[in-house]
Amino acid sequence: MAFGILCILAHFVGGMAVGGAGSVGEGKRTGNKVRTNRRVRSQSRNMSSFRVVSPLLILLISFSITYGQFKCPSKHGQFEDSNQCDKYYECEEGVATEKLCPDGLVFDPLNRKVNKCDQPFNVDCGDRIELQAPKSNHLCPRRNGYFAHPEPSVCHIFYNCIEGDATEIVCPTGLHFDEYSGTCVWPDSAGRTGCGQTETIKLKDGFSCPKEQTSNAHGQTVAHPVYAHPEDCQKFYVCLNGVTPREQGCSTGEVYNEESQKCDTPENVPGCEDWFKDDPKAAPVGKKRSRRSA
Repeated sequence: MAFGILCILAHFVGGMAVGGAGSVGEGKRTGNKVRTNRRVRSQSRNMSSFRVVSPLLILLISFSITYGQFKCPSKHGQFEDSNQCDKYYECEEGVATEKLCPDGLVFDPLNRKVNKCDQPFNVDCGDRIELQAPKSNHLCPRRNGYFAHPEPSVCHIFYNCIEGDATEIVCPTGLHFDEYSGTCVWPDSAGRTGCGQTETIKLKDGFSCPKEQTSNAHGQTVAHPVYAHPEDCQKFYVCLNGVTPREQGCSTGEVYNEESQKCDTPENVPGCEDWFKDDPKAAPVGKKRSRRSA
């Protein structure tokens, strides 16, 4: 649009110059004296016209430069681009400067920090779906961010890329990397397919952590579920991250209460009431639970 306006203006100014030449030509038919006077008058008219057009020309040139540029909502601040999520504008005294976040990060207008570029999983881009061209390498699809292992079957390893430098991170046993949160989560939450099977870990007594996830009373997944020992009232198992078993025990005089998931006095645990009956200061060797709690 601005280019078209400038072309029209150039044609208009050029036409005026042609008109001035015609006036000089007419002077040729009447002699040198008249021709000279008319040339002066023609030049005077052209200069007068230029003085009128020049401010308009400057205004239109300025319009052509600023047309389509970002308009600062306020004199100072950082503001998002309407289409590109990793582009923003920094306004100083009402003048906008276009800027880009580091490759892999996006601009968060709600961030109160000076540096408003953040990880994509922390920012709602909405309709700002465009991004700058990626600068990738083997392990980093973009120069910054958290990225899955390039082998789809390796779900428990991911990379933290900072300016293209990748640091390998291994999830705790049994967890998978989730690119939408940048963290390690349970496989069901990650929803990844084709992952390699995790080897089941067993203790010497044969105990292994159940594959089913354990939830608390609020329906939340328990990160490190606890299970009662099937024979020893004083012992229990802790499954780290739900997959790595560790045998633990209560202090002398207490037994594990599966209902409260805490060590408790024997009389509060069905089947373990008489666990320390013979020797209250020491757990009997080889004694088994009279019954297992549900």
